[in-house]
Amino acid sequence: MEVVKIIQQHKRLCKLVSEKRIKQSLDILQDMITASLRGDLRDEYNNIEMTYRNMLTYTMEGINDPERSKVYLKLIQSILELSDRSKQDILSRYSGWHTYWVRQQTEKEQKLTGKTIVETVDDLMFKSELDEWLKLSSEINPDPESQLSLQHKNLIKNIFNHLWLTDYYGEAEESLIRIIMSSGKFRWFESSLFVSAITLSALRTWQPEKLFSLIDFYESAVEQVMERALSGLILILHYYNGRVSLYPEITEKITSISKNDKFRERCRIIVLQTIRSRETENLSKKLHDEILPKVAKLKPRIEEKFDLDNILPMDKNEDKNPDWTEMFNDSEEIFKTMEELTKLQMEGADIYMSAFANLKHFDFFKDFQNWFVPFYPDHVLVNEIFRDEILGKGTNELAEALYKTPFICNSDKFSLLLNLKYLPSSQKNMMLKVFSMELDALHQNEETDSSVDPYRNFRTNVTQYLHDLYRFFKLSPYKKEFEDLFTGKLDIYNSEFFRMTCNAPEAEAGLADYFFSKNYYSDALELFLKQLNSRVDESQLYEKIAFCYQNDDNYEDALRFYQRAELIERKVWTLKKIGLCLRRLGRKEEALDYYLQAGAMDPGNIHTSIMTGHCYLDLNDYESALKYYFKVEYNDPGNLKILRPIAFCYLALGRFDDSEKYYDRLASGHLNAHDYINKGHLALCRGRKKEAADYYLLSIGTNEISLEEFISVFWDDQPLLTTLGVNPEDLPIILDYVAFSVGQ
Repeated sequence: MEVVKIIQQHKRLCKLVSEKRIKQSLDILQDMITASLRGDLRDEYNNIEMTYRNMLTYTMEGINDPERSKVYLKLIQSILELSDRSKQDILSRYSGWHTYWVRQQTEKEQKLTGKTIVETVDDLMFKSELDEWLKLSSEINPDPESQLSLQHKNLIKNIFNHLWLTDYYGEAEESLIRIIMSSGKFRWFESSLFVSAITLSALRTWQPEKLFSLIDFYESAVEQVMERALSGLILILHYYNGRVSLYPEITEKITSISKNDKFRERCRIIVLQTIRSRETENLSKKLHDEILPKVAKLKPRIEEKFDLDNILPMDKNEDKNPDWTEMFNDSEEIFKTMEELTKLQMEGADIYMSAFANLKHFDFFKDFQNWFVPFYPDHVLVNEIFRDEILGKGTNELAEALYKTPFICNSDKFSLLLNLKYLPSSQKNMMLKVFSMELDALHQNEETDSSVDPYRNFRTNVTQYLHDLYRFFKLSPYKKEFEDLFTGKLDIYNSEFFRMTCNAPEAEAGLADYFFSKNYYSDALELFLKQLNSRVDESQLYEKIAFCYQNDDNYEDALRFYQRAELIERKVWTLKKIGLCLRRLGRKEEALDYYLQAGAMDPGNIHTSIMTGHCYLDLNDYESALKYYFKVEYNDPGNLKILRPIAFCYLALGRFDDSEKYYDRLASGHLNAHDYINKGHLALCRGRKKEAADYYLLSIGTNEISLEEFISVFWDDQPLLTTLGVNPEDLPIILDYVAFSVGQ
């Protein structure tokens, strides 16, 4: 049985249903049921198909059925639910996944006891010994090896496994959840774990009852449990976006609780923190090395030759509109200091993913539930580690600091402690001191931070939980058994849930600016375009839309929106962006005109001078280009890169001595492959063929270009070389000489 094929069929079916293509979805469902070999599923399918055929017949015959809409909705629900069951049945029998092995073991254990999970819970819940044990556990660490402790530990594990491995909840599961919520016999970290189990179960198999359970936990549970319940609810509703509108009872409930301001703000925080998970991989890379910009598809070769885009240092170059600077408080400068990194972490950036990725090999993480268990100082693992001779029995400073620190998620805290066992004594002592200092700092700032930001704790805990989920889907040894929630666009802003819970225009505007600030231009563009009708007179909106198109190399649309922005408000920056687009589109004269207009408005702008020079260079007007490049050289005398186009302009004008002087000055810095090519051209124009060939070989020797790329550049320059007096018959001979020399 091809498991991948079944999963793909199921996805395809769900998509077809969302598009109301029922016949095609039934065809796929029929194939899935055939693969399952289950007669009961076949019978259900036949009933669904017969119902739909009758509906089609009645409709075509013009029979008016007032219940048709309800029947149609129920039919769609039935198709989806039957496809879910078929998929799970096939996976449980043929996938070989660990998930289903755990389920089999859990079911075997229940059969051996002769009791259901609810009966087992009842037996323990109402023992007086448990009350005493719970009392002790809140005061001191009870003996983890006692019979009651072991019973309780095993019970927690069984409840977790039962909740997340049960495909469809019935009366037993509903009773179990009621006991968890109302008995008072489960502590916050245990209830939090159970909420994660319900979330996992809902992601495996859709069932409205599971969503209502999460809503109940949100409305009645303690803070830490509520945070997880709402996070899980949002992820599930986004994952099943195509189904939400098919269940009016869900939409009604969500709409009702969305009237609460706190609920909406909490939803907004979770949505943003979830979306921020997309930064994780890029952030790790940026901490080590900046991502190279992609080469523009329409970028002229002349820019490559002279590195025209990089003449100015980054701080003097112009990219995003300076008017937007307020939005970029956490730009590249973020990564300069640890203080700024901490700020990013608190905002939701996952700084430590790469650092802790290699600390998930412990046996502790082979157990599903341990990826989701909240960190707390009295956890049995913490107690075990604190029996260490260095840390000292009963010492909990480190555990207390770890518990309170907002910077590390739960699973990473356990990783840190597990790794602690293998550290030398000196490092253990050092860590104790560091965390003791951090604990003191946290105590001092706790009250102040809470008064400034009432959602601080909520944001911190939600962020930690989302990071835990991210690690599970990315690092768990069982990750292949789950669809990764954090892969793809994470376009929660397009979900039905987002529409129900958020002030869409306001929320979309905020998210658009967030995406834009993080360089997720395609997402930002999608949201900016939705705002056009309501913000028709805002030039910045048109500028940002244009900038998004520009970064997708869509210069036609970028030009259109830059021009609309310029009609509203005439700015130097906008004029230059119009010039850029025109230049990329090969409209050289028009580009020059816009740069000249920009220069007239701001004569001293060094960037404008450079770009105007580039335009004249595009037009082979080397004299005019030199005038502007000289302005840059004068105003920025330490900039060696401006020497590059000046040297070439002199070469193109036949002023070989001046060209050589500038190339010699450029050589005090760094000569790139194209510099060596142009120095070769200079030697060739002076009749020094062997010297020219040596420079050409140096160009290839930089490993910046290949022999094939060199040949292409060389032939592009043939008209110029011929104009400068080089015998065209010499050119193929020189190329062959270089080619033979490269092979030696």
